[in-house]
Amino acid sequence: MSYSASNNPQTTPPTDNRKLIYGILITALIATWGYIFYDKSQTKETVAQLQTKITNVDSARNAIQQEFILVSAKADSLTQTNLQLQGSLAEKSTEIQTLKGNIGSILRKKNATASELSDAKKMIADLNGKINGLFVEIEQLKGENKQLTANNQQLTTEKTQLTSDKKNLEENLSKTNSEKQQLADKVDVASTLHASNVGIVAINLKNSGKESETNTAKRADYMRVNFVLDPNRVSPNGTKDLYVVISGPDGKIFNEGGNFTTREEGEKGYTNKVSVNYEQNKVVPVSFNWKKTDKFVEGNYKIEIYHNGFKIGESIKTLKKGGLFS
Repeated sequence: MSYSASNNPQTTPPTDNRKLIYGILITALIATWGYIFYDKSQTKETVAQLQTKITNVDSARNAIQQEFILVSAKADSLTQTNLQLQGSLAEKSTEIQTLKGNIGSILRKKNATASELSDAKKMIADLNGKINGLFVEIEQLKGENKQLTANNQQLTTEKTQLTSDKKNLEENLSKTNSEKQQLADKVDVASTLHASNVGIVAINLKNSGKESETNTAKRADYMRVNFVLDPNRVSPNGTKDLYVVISGPDGKIFNEGGNFTTREEGEKGYTNKVSVNYEQNKVVPVSFNWKKTDKFVEGNYKIEIYHNGFKIGESIKTLKKGGLFS
């Protein structure tokens, strides 16, 4: 027996959705993994960017730090070798040290910002400029000091030469003065006058006023001294003071005039001072009387004549006792 298709209907099998579900799940899983991979990639990129940024900051800090170390060393070297800075230079040195302190404060910060590091870099540039300016001024002053030192050395040399010249001049002047003094002494000695023909006469003065010479002590009223001044070509014209020293028989000086200074005997008393108007290179006669304050006594009367401190003549007059009718 045969059956036709129309008479035998087929049964439809049930739909299997598992593949679809698996596909969806796989797709979702893949998408999740993709997202995770993408997110991880983005995170890595962010971390890398942050790391790069940190590295750049550290690199900038290190560069600034190195630059600061060099500039600081330069500043320290400059100030240590010039400890005696004064005035405006000392003020500039203080400014440099203050600026160094400000830069150091920034660089010691662990979390210094880029802005702060930028400020530090600018301050380092300013610091370097100040150091260079101070260096130029110091070098200029050193040059001026060197020139001053050279000038001082030259002045010292000139002073030494002047001192030597002055010493030579003083020695020459002293020698000249000595020679001049020696010449003056020679002229002084040469100008001393000389007395010759020294004569002494005892005079008896009568009531009539007539004078007569006597050799008797009791009849002598005064003595007359006569002498001449010999010609002298050196002694100039003018008044010459002559000191006459008269000693009695006892050797004592009749010190009636005072004292005068002699060249060889020192201070000495004199009896009479005679001023004479002398003419150069002429014979000048001199005469004067000397009267004793009391009576003359017998014995020798010595007459000494001085000029210019030298003894220039002398003589002795002897008076006798005399008889009853003398």
